[in-house]
Parts: sequence; C-alpha cells; structure tokens
Amino acid sequence: MTDATIALITGANKGIGRAVAEQLAAHHLTVLVGSRDPRRGEEAAAAIRAGGGDAHPITLDVTDAATIQAAAKHIDDRFGRLDVLVNNAGISYRRGPSLADLDQVRAVFETNVFGVIAVTNAMLPLLRRSPAGRIVNMSSHTGSLALMTDPGHYFSGLPASAAYPESKSALNALTVQYAKDLRDSGILVNAAAPGACATDFLKGLGRDVSRTAAQGAAIAVHLATLGPDGPTGGFFDDAGAVPW
Repeated sequence: MTDATIALITGANKGIGRAVAEQLAAHHLTVLVGSRDPRRGEEAAAAIRAGGGDAHPITLDVTDAATIQAAAKHIDDRFGRLDVLVNNAGISYRRGPSLADLDQVRAVFETNVFGVIAVTNAMLPLLRRSPAGRIVNMSSHTGSLALMTDPGHYFSGLPASAAYPESKSALNALTVQYAKDLRDSGILVNAAAPGACATDFLKGLGRDVSRTAAQGAAIAVHLATLGPDGPTGGFFDDAGAVPW
C-alpha cells in the first residue's frame, strides 16, 4: 500500500474536473483521471505528468457498472485504498419541464445522481481504509432552491429547466444523507458549487463567462483536503456555505 494520498476524479479529462485533478496534483496527491474515453483520459494524465504531477488515467463511465467495478478493482490492486473521491462527472439538458423529453431527463439523473451513488458505493470499501477519507460532490448554485426562488437573485429569472437544477438539488440532498450515513467513519462528505465557468459545459448559453475552470475547481480542492475538524454534510462555494 502506497503512502501517497490517492484521489479519484470522475469526468476529469476536461473542464472543471481536469482543473481539480491538476490542482490536487499540485498539492502532491496522486490523481486518478477518470474518463469515459481512454484516449482523452491518457492525454489529460500525460499533461498533468508533464507539469510535474503524479497522474494516472482510469477508464470510468459513471453509468456503466462494469467500468465502475473495474476501476475499483484497479485502484485496490494498485494502491490499496482511496483517500479522495470527487464526483465531478455531469451532463445537462436545457428544455423546460412542460416540453421535456423524459428519456433526456432520466439520462441526466443517471449521470448526475444515480452515477454518484454507483461510484461512491463502489469506492467506499477503499475510502474506509483511508485515515482521512473525503468525498466531494460537484453540485451547482442552480441546485439551491433558496437562490432559485429569491426574487432578488438572477436565478429567479432564468428559463425553466426540467433536469439539471433538479438533479443538483437531489445531489445536495444525497450529500446530506451520505454524511449522516458515514458520520462515524471519519469520511467527510460535502457538495461544492464551482460557479459558472468558461468551459465546454456552458457553450450555447449565450453568457459571457469570465470565471475560469481553475477558479471553479478551487472549492472542490479545498473540500477534498479538509482537516479532521472540517465540516461534513454541507454545500459550499468560495464565499462559504450556500443556502439550500
């Protein structure tokens, strides 16, 4: 078993996930770059290694049980444990509820909610071997019911969406329940709101976004490296707690 701190990030070949991997590597963690596409995962890991980090690609589709189990076995065989899990992989769907295609809504929940459960449960035996296990669920400010219903917040004027905000609200609730479930294990579980960042994820929204993926990744990195007295079961952005 290695003495290095091992971190797995899902959806880490680009965007905020990749920035999280890069920053954790800069903190001297060994990062496992989760990616559905093996080639893209290897390219991202190679770039991190070229920058001096310790990075390894790992094929992982959060909606595919076979790849999840294979990833868990690989981590067990090679490293013996997992210290940090960042559930970052996510997809969106922008149509409003009155016009929603239910298959598309289900697909969003399969990745953003059910995929988190599947990956987390597969990795829990490895996380329980860590002296300081950390789980970070990449959520969104759009998952905050308080912000969505605040007349003074710009979210209240956004077009209605049938899947993405709902999936992030569900992910926030799931974060609370995992924190309760694991409160005697020493594993801290929190949700991160990275903010709107200039990544492929926001293409087509017509918004001028200046926040970088690196800036969005910072809160996830903070929660992934919390000390033993850190919070659990919370929802945080750069400024602190986000209202539910």
